[in-house]
Amino acid sequence: MGKTYKIAVIAGDGTGPEVTAEAVKVLKVASDKYDFKLEFVEFDFGGERYMKTGETLPDSAIEEFRKFDTILLGAVGHPDVAPGILEKGILLKLRFELDQYINLRPVKLYPGVETPLRNKGPEEIDYVVIRENTGDQYTGAGGFTMKGTANEVAVQSAVYNRFQVDRCLKYAFEYARKYGKKARGKGDKNTLGLCGKTNVLTYIYGLWERAFHEMGKAEYPDINREYYHVDATCMWMVKNPEWFDVIVTGNMFGDIITDLGAITQGGMGIAAGGNINPEGISMFEPIGGSAPKYTGKGVINPLAAICAGQMMLETLGEQKASEAIEEAVKFVTAEKIETLQAGKMGYSTSEVGDLVAEKIVE
Repeated sequence: MGKTYKIAVIAGDGTGPEVTAEAVKVLKVASDKYDFKLEFVEFDFGGERYMKTGETLPDSAIEEFRKFDTILLGAVGHPDVAPGILEKGILLKLRFELDQYINLRPVKLYPGVETPLRNKGPEEIDYVVIRENTGDQYTGAGGFTMKGTANEVAVQSAVYNRFQVDRCLKYAFEYARKYGKKARGKGDKNTLGLCGKTNVLTYIYGLWERAFHEMGKAEYPDINREYYHVDATCMWMVKNPEWFDVIVTGNMFGDIITDLGAITQGGMGIAAGGNINPEGISMFEPIGGSAPKYTGKGVINPLAAICAGQMMLETLGEQKASEAIEEAVKFVTAEKIETLQAGKMGYSTSEVGDLVAEKIVE
């Protein structure tokens, strides 16, 4: 038997427990086949616990999570809890306290999945967005003055320091070197593109652009460097997604463009992401949210959660198992399910998990 990994599981709210159960099912099958062990420990943080106890995520839980190799998250969001309480109290707290400074979002269209982009297929929609995950407006720097009056002022500042920018760029250059595709028309170099807004946000993205080119010239001459304004990035993600290889950007822009990317790859039901601390504890999650209207019906699509588990194994270094899960998902989207939409897949949530698991063990 190979390595043993301790996995903290936060199934969370709504359909989170249903899709997480299928991800765990698939992960167990993959670990058995590829000779390593996964130990899962469940935690009940989420809306139900908050309504009973008033507690989102205590500091003691953060210390407990430091004992694990990684975290698998289902979904956070409860219809009876005001927006922002669980998101800030659980998701953002985990990201900041565990210093998960990279958000990794593959934008990959699987065979058989419908995209709203005409004449585009899996060969064209296949790139990665690396989003800085702990800075920008998300730091909460700012506030109100004269709140509730006609002269109210609200300020929420985007904040970055050079250390934050450099470590994100380093991760992105290394990722482009290891996983990037050969750039079309760029010789044999992989491409890393910086997405910013240097013509308006001259301070923040002036820093990003200077650091990007300084690091690229000094340490990564084998990586082709490109720069894209964020508005142009959005246009080309729709018109020519095949132009992109690996994109790196700040927290706010990354949050926006990855949701655009998700809809081009078939929607939130297939999109997965990682909140990564390369030197510490990372967390992986489906992007689609808790989808409370489908809770308990057994009709929600679990593939995004399964793909989150696949990303988790890749990050842990279990490459063969990760690739096997991805190939099984491709088989299921191409050959089995009718659509990614809840209730219209032709299979129940657990049956889709079974299809992926069965393909892995073939």
